[in-house]
Amino acid sequence: MRIRATVAVLSGALALSALAVPAAQADGPDGLNLDKTTAAERFGTSTGKSAFRAAAAASALPTVSKVTVNAGKDITVGTTNAKTFTVSVTAQHATGILDAYVDLWHGPDFEEGLDGLLMPNEDFATCTAASATTSTCKLTVTAVPGSDLYKNALAGTWKVTVGVLAGDESVYWNDYQQTHRVQRISKLTVNAAPEPVKKGKTITVTGKLSRANWETFKYAGYTNQSVKLQFRKKTSSTYTTVKTIKTNSTGNLKTTVTASVDGYHRFNFEGTSTTPAIKAAGDFVDVK
Repeated sequence: MRIRATVAVLSGALALSALAVPAAQADGPDGLNLDKTTAAERFGTSTGKSAFRAAAAASALPTVSKVTVNAGKDITVGTTNAKTFTVSVTAQHATGILDAYVDLWHGPDFEEGLDGLLMPNEDFATCTAASATTSTCKLTVTAVPGSDLYKNALAGTWKVTVGVLAGDESVYWNDYQQTHRVQRISKLTVNAAPEPVKKGKTITVTGKLSRANWETFKYAGYTNQSVKLQFRKKTSSTYTTVKTIKTNSTGNLKTTVTASVDGYHRFNFEGTSTTPAIKAAGDFVDVK
């Protein structure tokens, strides 16, 4: 049986406890390994030893002051290309920082229901010391559509595990350090017609909102989503919202406006937890 170390906050104090429970294991499609790493497996130290140190003096553990995933931006993944991003951990300890670990996992709990796991590419983090006690450690993580992201239900909020190894082999480990979003890339088109058009006549604006489907490796219409139609005069640099419409059952958009002045029409989708915001490039209409 493996020992899992988990950080808990008790009465405002940070404590590290060793739980004698099996490490999270699950299998994705085609034998995808969802065996989540433990502190002992990553750092090769005794989590029990760290736990006893924590009980004696919580201040002896490493502390984490900052964790950054993908420069703070949502992780957006399409249908074909793998997405590699950087994660960094800034930590402090009196004996310095030797190593750090970050993974992202999906599911209600890492012991039961784990259905997604993104682990670092490197065996060791690259740590840069700002002082004798503080370092920032970096790793990269790769998400592959159809493999790591093997089902569309994985889009949304993931949990972030963070571990730190100090110079005296004390360990900080938190499977619930923070959360981060992994999203299905979106696409949005627009076409305003006819071009040109007489003033006072009707302009029909059409388009489509679609997003990556990690199961079929194609882009499919995003249905029943609110999208803003916006307009910018030829002489202006600012778009204003004309109206809000919804996509139909195939992700298509269609509406009409009255031609008044030369300008650009575009659709603007503000995004959801699973799909990033996107603005279509403006389509110019010459009004005679």
